[in-house]
Amino acid sequence: MKSSNDLRTALRSIDRKSYPAYKSLSGSYQFPGFSLSIDHVQGDPFASPSSLHVEVSHKTAGFPKEYYSESCARSALADFLTRQLACGFEEYNFKAKGSGKSGLLSITRCGQQVLERSACEISDTGIVARFHVGFPAFGRTINAGELEKILFEFLPRCVESSLFYKRLDGKKVEAAIFLAEDQKALRGFLREEKLVAFVANGSILPRKSGVSDTPMKDSIPFLSPATMERTFILPHKGEISGMAIPWGITLIVGGGYHGKSTLLEALQNGVYNHIQGDGREYVITEDTAVKLRAEDGRSIRNVDISLFINDLPNKKDTSAFSTSDASGSTSQAAGVIENIEAGSGLFLIDEDTSATNFMVRDDFMQQVISREKEPITPFLCRAGEIYEKEGISTILVAGSSGAFFYIADHIIQMDCYRPVDISEHVKELCSQHTAPETKAPDFRIPDFNRMLPAYKPKKSGGKDYYGRERQGSSRQTSMKIKTFGRDSFSLDKENVDLRYVEQLADAEQTTALAYMLRYGLEKLADGRHTVRQTVEILFELLDKKGWEAFCGAYVPCGIARPRRQEVFACLNRFRG
Repeated sequence: MKSSNDLRTALRSIDRKSYPAYKSLSGSYQFPGFSLSIDHVQGDPFASPSSLHVEVSHKTAGFPKEYYSESCARSALADFLTRQLACGFEEYNFKAKGSGKSGLLSITRCGQQVLERSACEISDTGIVARFHVGFPAFGRTINAGELEKILFEFLPRCVESSLFYKRLDGKKVEAAIFLAEDQKALRGFLREEKLVAFVANGSILPRKSGVSDTPMKDSIPFLSPATMERTFILPHKGEISGMAIPWGITLIVGGGYHGKSTLLEALQNGVYNHIQGDGREYVITEDTAVKLRAEDGRSIRNVDISLFINDLPNKKDTSAFSTSDASGSTSQAAGVIENIEAGSGLFLIDEDTSATNFMVRDDFMQQVISREKEPITPFLCRAGEIYEKEGISTILVAGSSGAFFYIADHIIQMDCYRPVDISEHVKELCSQHTAPETKAPDFRIPDFNRMLPAYKPKKSGGKDYYGRERQGSSRQTSMKIKTFGRDSFSLDKENVDLRYVEQLADAEQTTALAYMLRYGLEKLADGRHTVRQTVEILFELLDKKGWEAFCGAYVPCGIARPRRQEVFACLNRFRG
């Protein structure tokens, strides 16, 4: 490894030369306390900024070993350090002058969730932080003096103030670690106590706005109904009380604007840990939970939806159903089956975003249109057996049909953002009315032996993430990836629409899905791996080799770990 003086010398030797001369700086350099690697140099000052990373040994960083020995603490520490670096970079951003992106200093801007990100990773040996720098220039002429200022003044200050324990507020670091360990303990209680979710008293569930995930000021704090309240002892916080939702079928009802969807949204985001001050720190949900909804127009491939849809007039086989333009009911039926395949233990459903004919058929409609003439078996008639036979619970927000009351184990009424347990009252009312038909014959879950069909890329190439020719790579192809925020990406010119995969928390998870899908298509789509096997192999690789397994030797800043459920969703929505 070269020294920092070698970098300074190289910088001064290319001053005032044309911009491509910056590429000669690629490599690693030893600075006092850390090493700096220049992984990719931008083509000109107006292009995407250059990619760099620093490495700090644990001995130099000085964090207590217990802060990174366990995975949950390690993730929380990495998240904390990423946020610290982001604040440090903000102070020096664009203080070096020049054209285009000259002087830019940036790293991932984290949201309210704590995610495993490539921006900061903690291994057994040390800390790696990845970020971007806009190499300065006047026009397209190198301004080495300004880059020297960034690399030898600004960057060392940020690294020392953000990645060295002695320069940080120890209480804040400890609070982040302790919160993560308490959240882990709560998730353990869910499994032990046969619960699917927990919402702590005092939680703030409403968000500031549709474009801001921060808590709304002056909101009504959550308070559990006494009949559903449970108390747990956490390792650091101590005693905590809140609403515990058991296994089974839970109905959330109430008038409009009283907080039904707000509660469901908090639960769907409870699959992730949240930072201190979010208001939902102790809203914890079964981590395989999936939000289901209708997705008109989505692609479905070889899914056995016969549990819900059968005997179509056109005689189309629904035991291996495929379409490039699904209806609302068909898409939601496929979503249920696909997520049983994905191993989900909890379905979250909002009636407002569901296909009505998939969810329920009232008695009068069944009298007019007999069961023999209706190919759709509604979710109402399957939810009970899905729980009883497959162990998959459901939390359902309903507002238009009372038929769901007859299958619910627990019923929560949201009244001015306050939950009220009305289970006993509703069951008493149900006993006074004729119960609707809530069971259907022929319950059968598919075998889930769907194979990932062989895929032939549209265009061959041998370039890595940075557009360079791969050297000695075993890959025969490299399909081009382009991401469009959180909602979609294109791979091999095929768009993957993820707008309705609502539990994706960050655009960096979408980027990760693109890389994992590309690897799956290039390496595993051979007609011999099932969809389940493909997902398991992808996560085994990620756990053993990290992001290098999918990105090559140079891992970019800007990738966050998705859940298995979102990888299944991605595979199921790829039209190619």
